[in-house]
Amino acid sequence: MSQHRTAAANPFRQPKAVWAVAFACVISFMGIGLVDPILPSLSHDLHATPSQVSLLFTSYLVVTAVAMLVTGFVSSRIGAKRTLAAGLAVIVVFSALAGASGSISGIVGFRAGWGLGNALFIATSLAVIVGSASGGFAGAVILYETALGIGIAIGPLLGGELGGISWRGPFLGVAVLMAVALVATLALVRPTPRPERRASVLDPLKALRHRGLLTMGLTALLYNWGFFTVLGYAPFPMDLGTHELGYVFTGWGVLVAVFSVFGAPRLQERLGIAKALYLNLALFAADILAIALFTEDRTVLIVCVVVAGAFIGINNTITTQAVMTAAPVERPTASAAYGFVRFIGGGLAPYAAGRLAEHSGVHAPFYAGAAAVAAGILVLATGHSLLAQAERNQREEAARAAAGEGQRERLEDRALAEDVGSAS
Repeated sequence: MSQHRTAAANPFRQPKAVWAVAFACVISFMGIGLVDPILPSLSHDLHATPSQVSLLFTSYLVVTAVAMLVTGFVSSRIGAKRTLAAGLAVIVVFSALAGASGSISGIVGFRAGWGLGNALFIATSLAVIVGSASGGFAGAVILYETALGIGIAIGPLLGGELGGISWRGPFLGVAVLMAVALVATLALVRPTPRPERRASVLDPLKALRHRGLLTMGLTALLYNWGFFTVLGYAPFPMDLGTHELGYVFTGWGVLVAVFSVFGAPRLQERLGIAKALYLNLALFAADILAIALFTEDRTVLIVCVVVAGAFIGINNTITTQAVMTAAPVERPTASAAYGFVRFIGGGLAPYAAGRLAEHSGVHAPFYAGAAAVAAGILVLATGHSLLAQAERNQREEAARAAAGEGQRERLEDRALAEDVGSAS
């Protein structure tokens, strides 16, 4: 039992290659919250409505979702390292082009290209980290979600600081940082052998025939509807400056990171996967409902947005582990299928929020977001037995990882004893 806990609780002893990919993940996930602080200034400077500006999320995430279907097809032919490098290179090019653009339509289009690179990188990076990390599967996912949380936390801060100079700054800043991540990936990540079987574009869609994967994907779609309603539309009713918005969403991102790493494992250990997710989704729906009721109260709005980070962090970690262990398919395929479904919800929500606000007032998007998350609980409940199976799978995998870690330590101790004996 102690060995199990040691292995599961130490996800940060990793090879350099894993850290290189994790660093690139941080920069990649910065792109999610990077534009939040500059949404109002983009609307003002480029004479665009909030729903038009929200298309920066929609084009980025919808293209990311659709492109998830081809990530396995590409990586099984050119290898994981080349796929990672290609994704990073695409992000560098399109983030730089977005920064050089002069119209909202141009930025929206270049964000779509950015989404293509993001899909190639995200699906492959999770598979590389899981395949290369030490300490077992759970530790690898925690490391991945830590990178996600840090990226989400730093993104708004960087966006606010650079956006205070010019709205172009955040896009150009990401281009530079992604170029650094590309160099680190090329230098530190070893080429991985190509899979024996070449993946098909249809593999992720076929994987959705499995009830567990489809149930988790639909739950994530509804959850992400609420998530990206808050992320994509809340900056407008806050009526804050670029720097202030950056600080608010940095606080939100810090809670995402903290609860991804520390809150989610403890909550899952205490309640189990199913109860932890039911509770977390219920609290998140209540939080968005509070935003809907008090949208015009800036203090309540800011507090609820920051607190939402805790629920997002918990949900991201627990659901990612559950999906990757419940799906009876290869993990890259499961990651692509799950990403395809959930990012569809995240992509459509910000635009729908803007349109709802224009026609029904600023409260309406958040009522819809709260309802979507509540509906996610009902969808998740239809797969309750599958969550129990995922939990059993995780315990078995953690036990195997602990046994492997213990054997490695015994071999190291034996080698050390032999060295001491020969020296004496």
